[in-house]
Amino acid sequence: MLLAERRTRYRQVLAGDVCIHPASVFDAMSARMAESLGFEVGMFAGSIASATVLGAPDLVVLTLTEFAEQIRRITRGSDLPLMVDADHGYGNALNVMRTVEELEAAGVAALTIEDTALPTPFGGDGEGLVSLDEMLGKLRGAVAARRDPTLVVLGRTSALRRGGIDEARRRVAAYQETGVDGIFLAGARTRQEVEAMRQATKLPLLLGGATPELADRAFLAATGVRIALQGHHPFYAAARAVYETLKYLRDGGAPAGLKDRVASEELLAIALKQPDYQRWQSDYLRARG
Repeated sequence: MLLAERRTRYRQVLAGDVCIHPASVFDAMSARMAESLGFEVGMFAGSIASATVLGAPDLVVLTLTEFAEQIRRITRGSDLPLMVDADHGYGNALNVMRTVEELEAAGVAALTIEDTALPTPFGGDGEGLVSLDEMLGKLRGAVAARRDPTLVVLGRTSALRRGGIDEARRRVAAYQETGVDGIFLAGARTRQEVEAMRQATKLPLLLGGATPELADRAFLAATGVRIALQGHHPFYAAARAVYETLKYLRDGGAPAGLKDRVASEELLAIALKQPDYQRWQSDYLRARG
């Protein structure tokens, strides 16, 4: 599928009237499995990128190059429209423009740029927010940097947790004037917060995780939320499965005892595109009579 088609499909989700949950993916296999299950969108988070590529916590030690390389592996391996968390854009507004260029070339359907002050500065006691003026420059630069008009650029704010509803409302209203395609709300916990953000903008809203109070997709859809994350459990489940399998073998367990705990041939056929490769072998590695 052409990248523009994937981006158009993502835009259709934003333009729709329902709220979907994306699949949290981290490599080509997980994206293929999500696609096979009918997920409309895949999500590759910065925290999961750091864990997958570096085996490191989410402290913004991953580089843009490393991030883009893993994204290329995912988008090359699946047609699932992929949205990614591009953190603070890896620097100032000019760095943000470079980030958009690289991630667009890597095949993303959508990317978020956030207003959190990253990485944590020396002596810092937590994540603050960049100034409103700095963030507006970043978002304007991000919109200007895209070459494919179907690429979705999202402004992400942590103001609900760092500044309260009034500050979040002020920022959301300002961000929508930069030309971004939607607003990603990090840390929303209550219906009151989501309703306040709906009053501040008519752009589509996205939620970065949901509390039990925000689990009602009918309510979310009615208040303009089009995508609501559910966390990144697939990666954590995979990490546990690898550890437990290695421990079982290290403790003397027989491989035959893993029969019911490993991927079936049918699942591997999906994850590894085995039918396609078998067909290609037959078509191109054998002489025709």
